[in-house]
Amino acid sequence: MPKLRAVAVVVWTLCALLLVTGCTRSVDGRAVSIYDNPFQVAGLPTTSGPSGPRENVPPTELKAENGDGGEVDALALNAVTDVQAYWEQHYGAEFEGEFEPVDKLISWSARDSRRESREFCTESTYRMVNAAYCRLDNSIGWDRALLLPTMTETFGQMAVVMVIAHEYGHAIQNNADIVERDDPVIVKEQQADCFAGAYMRWVAEGKSDYFTINTSDGLNSVLAATVAIRDSDPDDPESVHGSAFERVSAVQIGFTDGAKGCKGIDMDEIEQRRGDLPQTFDGASGEFEITEQSLVELSKALSVILPTPREPTYSYDGAEIACSDGVSTEPVTYCPANNTIATNITGLAERGTATDDADVPLPVKVTGDYNGYVVFISRYTLSVQKSRDQDLVGAKTGLRAACLSGVATVKLAESGRAEGDITLAAGDLDEAVSGLLTDGLAASDVEGKTVPSGFSRVDAFRAGVLGGEATCSARYE
Repeated sequence: MPKLRAVAVVVWTLCALLLVTGCTRSVDGRAVSIYDNPFQVAGLPTTSGPSGPRENVPPTELKAENGDGGEVDALALNAVTDVQAYWEQHYGAEFEGEFEPVDKLISWSARDSRRESREFCTESTYRMVNAAYCRLDNSIGWDRALLLPTMTETFGQMAVVMVIAHEYGHAIQNNADIVERDDPVIVKEQQADCFAGAYMRWVAEGKSDYFTINTSDGLNSVLAATVAIRDSDPDDPESVHGSAFERVSAVQIGFTDGAKGCKGIDMDEIEQRRGDLPQTFDGASGEFEITEQSLVELSKALSVILPTPREPTYSYDGAEIACSDGVSTEPVTYCPANNTIATNITGLAERGTATDDADVPLPVKVTGDYNGYVVFISRYTLSVQKSRDQDLVGAKTGLRAACLSGVATVKLAESGRAEGDITLAAGDLDEAVSGLLTDGLAASDVEGKTVPSGFSRVDAFRAGVLGGEATCSARYE
């Protein structure tokens, strides 16, 4: 999040359809918004039960070439069987023709020697730490020795199921003939993310024979796995999957709207979502140390982006302050009684410190400055809510805070601002999304309380980024 620089302004037509489509369900003949109940997750109840394979389910009859018959292969094969069951039920409603299962499944060990390695999609599996769909022979393959065990160890077994669902999404693209060979890879990848999200909703609805997932920490972990395998460097020519914000957005489209929403993902739709958001580091790190001066500049910017009749006062001597109608919420506190934002700069800076994850294959959290800045922004949005006579305690308060933080975030990317020498950098949204999944402080009310669903917290932030204040008002009034 560097200092503000002069850049060309590109008009951004917001993707209103993305945020409106599928946002209602019928109840007793009335159209009811899926966001009416903040404790629901895209219309589903927030659950806290088990996530993972169901107990006492007979193993699938599917086999993988070169498999070892172990637990990892069994999990992957059951996932393939279950994803196929989903598409057998839903394919005909969205696509012409008949659903055709993949022709072949291949398992390998990335630890094998060159002599022991196999061939997958014309390439050697020697040190191939990957899972993939091969269009050449309509097959899906996976590394059972490193990739899938690491996914399980870091994010749980449902992360492996998510990987398989994503790869099967590529098979659906081929089956339905909805992408061409020369279509941008990022379109294929985000569409596959979306198809995986549609499948995960089916599991969350309790319709899967093999798996179950709760809509709190279970779904949070699946999204965290999606974040971990994001494109961390947008300037790398090999970056073809999308940022964490983009990938999670694609999964959420599928989870909320089903496969029909995924069909709308193309390069135009992706560019529309990107708008004026920074897509390159321009040779810089993208990090801007959190200091009192940087927060002063941010507060100036916020006064222009989200003006209030009475600006809050700021204290930088710590987050512990006496407040008659609020509590301290480290590292930043908002006190409604005196309209003050109190910050523990050291604590906020620690939250916003980027860590070197070069040796971590799948980092649980994306670290960086904006993980701290977005919390400061969210406390400012509580002052905005106070000026509008909105409740400052409760689930909708926290989701409004996340949504308005999304509004402020995208406006920080705009040039020509009169106040506030600070701007958005590539990667900042990923840091915000990771923080919202991890602890949700940027989606909390004045007491620091938030909804248990990271999906809902990120969805609120995404609504602000893509839809603006009008969407925040409509969803969380």
